[in-house]
Amino acid sequence: MDGSPLIDSLRKAVEAAPRDVPLRLHLAGLLLDAGATAEAISHLGLVLAAEPTSTAALALMQRAVGGSSPAPGATPQAAPIPGPSVSPDSLPDAIPPAPGAPPTGGFGEPDFEGFDWDAAARDLGEALPPMFVDGDEELTEPAFDVESSTVRLADVGGMAQVKKRLEAAFLAPMRNPELRKLYGKSLKGGLLLYGPPGCGKTFLARAIAGELGAAFFSVTLADVLDMYIGQSERNLSEIFATARRNAPCVLFLDEVDALGQRRSQLRSNSMRGTVNQLLAELDGVGAQNDGVFVLAATNAPWDVDVALRRPGRLDRTVLVLPPDQQAREAILRHHLKGRPVAKIDLGATAKRTEGYSGADLAHVCETAAERALLDSAVTGNVRMIEMRDIEAALGEVRPSIGPWLESARNVAMFANEAGAYDDLLDYLKKRKLL
Repeated sequence: MDGSPLIDSLRKAVEAAPRDVPLRLHLAGLLLDAGATAEAISHLGLVLAAEPTSTAALALMQRAVGGSSPAPGATPQAAPIPGPSVSPDSLPDAIPPAPGAPPTGGFGEPDFEGFDWDAAARDLGEALPPMFVDGDEELTEPAFDVESSTVRLADVGGMAQVKKRLEAAFLAPMRNPELRKLYGKSLKGGLLLYGPPGCGKTFLARAIAGELGAAFFSVTLADVLDMYIGQSERNLSEIFATARRNAPCVLFLDEVDALGQRRSQLRSNSMRGTVNQLLAELDGVGAQNDGVFVLAATNAPWDVDVALRRPGRLDRTVLVLPPDQQAREAILRHHLKGRPVAKIDLGATAKRTEGYSGADLAHVCETAAERALLDSAVTGNVRMIEMRDIEAALGEVRPSIGPWLESARNVAMFANEAGAYDDLLDYLKKRKLL
């Protein structure tokens, strides 16, 4: 039965769920019935390492080494190692074990004839799940990947005001350490990029890393959150430790409103612990972030915990708005590059797409290409992407930032504490949305 479909299926199930104790016990029992004692013992050893008092595991272990199951209601005992039958009256008071002798459960020489210890040890090592790995063991592979960025701010089309703000708040002090020292300019803290979705906040973060010649480390919610209590905090600590080891490094926290949500709005204690850990890593007693430049991006800065935006943390903000006309023209040119195009007026298209995000413009180009492709397939004549395709695409693709503007409008009007959203207020006035 060792090679039976049931046992094979249970082996795969145990590999997929190594912490499922009942499943592992069931597999061990079937392996014992099939005569695969060595493999059964390896599984039982894992169970007993996690639950030393498991009655079922102890009973199966007794079967594996030749003992008997305990009587119902009896306290389980460690499985005795079989040996020759010895009369209790003939036992001496004590017999010291011989040097190097294997451990025994009683007196006399152990009898393990036919038992393959090497196979049992090998199976145990292969089956060992991560929960039993020594925490001090050095990992052979890094837990997180850090990359280098080849993007520069010159690759970002338009956005002159954003670049100017980044230069003053972040880049100039980093490029000029002597001037920074002269004026007492501190690099402590981080930079928060906010604005409507699809407007290039992540691209800007990569460009900043490229300008500094620093490593780029992007972190999302999936990299941090874990189902086990305390593991999310440990993940966050390891993320910052990785960034410090790779300094100079730009640590980019994407969708930081999900990771650092207002604690007053949280019902989960585990999420509060994650926010607290983020605060400690940014500006705690043990935080040594020299050479780690923290950037964060969000569509909803008003949902970020206020403590994260205090001095020394994410205390500088830059509003990343929908691209201006120059940027829109550059984005359209980028997404049409390498495609068969003819007679397309990029300047006129850029003028007609006020309020479109970068993602919207990419969608316009994709829709125009689809229209030309379909026409070519129907007629059998391959043709270029023309202005008529762009115009048809503009009729289908509308700006996607409307819902964000509605939320931002309410915040700018009624929750602009200490002028935090003055830039946003100016933009809304310019768009005549106030």
